[in-house]
Amino acid sequence: MRSDVIHTLLVANRGEIACRIFRTCRDLGITTVAVYSDADADALHVREADLAVRLLGAAPADTYLRGDLVVAAARAAGADAVHPGYGFLSENAAFAAAVQDAGLVWVGPPVKAIELMASKTRAKELMAGAGVPLLAPVDPATAGPDDLPLLLKAAAGGGGRGMRIVRELDALPGELLAAAAEAASAFGDGEVFAEPYVERGRHVEVQVMADAHDTVWALGTRDCSLQRRHQKVIEEAPAPSLDEALRTRLHEAAVAAARAVGYRGAGTVEFLVSAEGRPYFLEMNTRLQVEHPVTEAVFGLDLVALQLRVAEGEPLPSPEPPQPSGHAVEARLYAEDPARDWQPQTGALLTLEVPEGPGLRLDTGYTGGDTIGVHYDPMIAKVIAHAPTRTEAVRLLARALERARVHGPVTNRDLLVRSLRHPDFAAARLDTGFYDRHLADLTAPGAGDLATAALAATLAEAVRGPEAVRGTEAVRGAEAVRGAEAVRPTRPGGPAPARFGAWRNVPSQPQRKRYRSEPDGTEHEVAYRTPRTGTPEPYETPGTRVLTVTPDRVSLEVDGVTRHFTVTAHADRVHVDAADASYTFTALPRFTDPATHTAPGSLLAPMPGTVVRLAEGLAAGVTVEAGQPLIWLEAMKMEHRILAPASGTLTALHAAPGHQVEVGALLAVVQEDPAATPVPVPVPEETA
Repeated sequence: MRSDVIHTLLVANRGEIACRIFRTCRDLGITTVAVYSDADADALHVREADLAVRLLGAAPADTYLRGDLVVAAARAAGADAVHPGYGFLSENAAFAAAVQDAGLVWVGPPVKAIELMASKTRAKELMAGAGVPLLAPVDPATAGPDDLPLLLKAAAGGGGRGMRIVRELDALPGELLAAAAEAASAFGDGEVFAEPYVERGRHVEVQVMADAHDTVWALGTRDCSLQRRHQKVIEEAPAPSLDEALRTRLHEAAVAAARAVGYRGAGTVEFLVSAEGRPYFLEMNTRLQVEHPVTEAVFGLDLVALQLRVAEGEPLPSPEPPQPSGHAVEARLYAEDPARDWQPQTGALLTLEVPEGPGLRLDTGYTGGDTIGVHYDPMIAKVIAHAPTRTEAVRLLARALERARVHGPVTNRDLLVRSLRHPDFAAARLDTGFYDRHLADLTAPGAGDLATAALAATLAEAVRGPEAVRGTEAVRGAEAVRGAEAVRPTRPGGPAPARFGAWRNVPSQPQRKRYRSEPDGTEHEVAYRTPRTGTPEPYETPGTRVLTVTPDRVSLEVDGVTRHFTVTAHADRVHVDAADASYTFTALPRFTDPATHTAPGSLLAPMPGTVVRLAEGLAAGVTVEAGQPLIWLEAMKMEHRILAPASGTLTALHAAPGHQVEVGALLAVVQEDPAATPVPVPVPEETA
């Protein structure tokens, strides 16, 4: 008999995980409650919930991390249960206790289990007693050359914060201070520990599900080795290339870990697997994981539904889990630029369309027209593919991402497609150093036909008409003058003014259009003319023939092959989607706008964010060295260094800790002096 039937559930989270939990609640007939910050007032999870409660403020510390406000919101909305999702308060034992103290059902593990696993150092001690394989800890005070390389990790929290790889003993003291400072800032706990760093290790984890009736399921393995900044990018289930003995050992260790803490609900036990196939316990995440959909696909389960079932006191459906079937792969679509140190991107997400079909799933917290802000993680969506074999699942996912229409901020979509098709990934040669080795190749300019895509953009604009173009940033300067001449009133009594499209009324003469491709900045000039037929055609482009042209679709025959392009214009930006690639162009004026120039040596903010600190002693007049970190920005849960572009003198400093800056804001100016002997500004022993 159920002891705690859930009728109304509040999700103490946002974005795609809130939307995903709401989806299961709708299937089960449970009323849903969202909480939201001011920045999320019109977010998708708010729109999809039955009820919503505002948390005054925008920053996570003022909203989603305020457990007292979340509990008060649950009471105000009449909720009888709280699901934490992942991140934020999901592994906060005090919050779990507060939810239960308020008489609400906590859809998560026991408070004691969260406490026992909250500290990685204490968790490792507990796991050693349970017989779970571990890496031997290293005392930094006595570490020697034979202990290198070392991995420094924060005892609290996760997500790669407070993590450092140390390869030289001389660097160890500074990296310890840096890791401790970042850990204290991120988690309020500066405890750091050291262990051997396993080169070419794989990140393999086991999903567990446990009830209060002594049943613990090990739901297979997942490989999450493809990571950037110690955060996962591509995950799959089951983990490939593991022999059955190793799989069995991982399953048994995960079950032992869950039983050791009296676990209930969904959790994940994470391991590092060496190149020799030896597993080592990393940590246990006492919550649902971002990558849970691949396990759901392989086992045919709804893990959220099972979480709710267990929270209501019910047993799992059977003593043993269902049999797995097929292979699933998940890719995290981020608003970030991998070619520029993974810089997060913000702005309007104009279009988000991912192909639908058998074996494909989309989990997202956004729709086209939403805005990606600066306060939260830059993940836009998760795209999941499930098929009978790994090869088929990888191919299906790569093709779905390739065909997706994602317009707005720069994303990692191309990186994902290339990663999935990389020979090492195809052969399951996986380890956490994948991007360290391959990032340059994976972010190099693609082999796509930029020139033909720019031609398609030009032809579509030529028939789009002046109203769609006039007034945008693309018609500044001389372009604006040309547009004005086309509609200039005549003298009184004269003939009515002629109105033309976005081209001159000289059909025999070619017109030219300039674009800059994003994000690489390559410029393209396209020449076309409009004959008396009215259909624009390329000028001096042999081998290319126009088949059809409309304002949003262009079909061209290129060297005998018909290619179709979908063209979408947003102000001065044009998105061109083809069958095998997508392109973004910025329309350029005929003449350069002097207002776009900045002084040499200017340090501009690469993204909106908050200035968190400056290099020690940084002030106008000091000398700096090329490549030296000067300013630290925090945006979307990540820190980014602003480096000196050259050796010389800092002639201006406009940044200060706490300042909110927009993208392109002038932070400082360095006047280059190659002959000078720079006196470096001291670099604080903090996050690099």
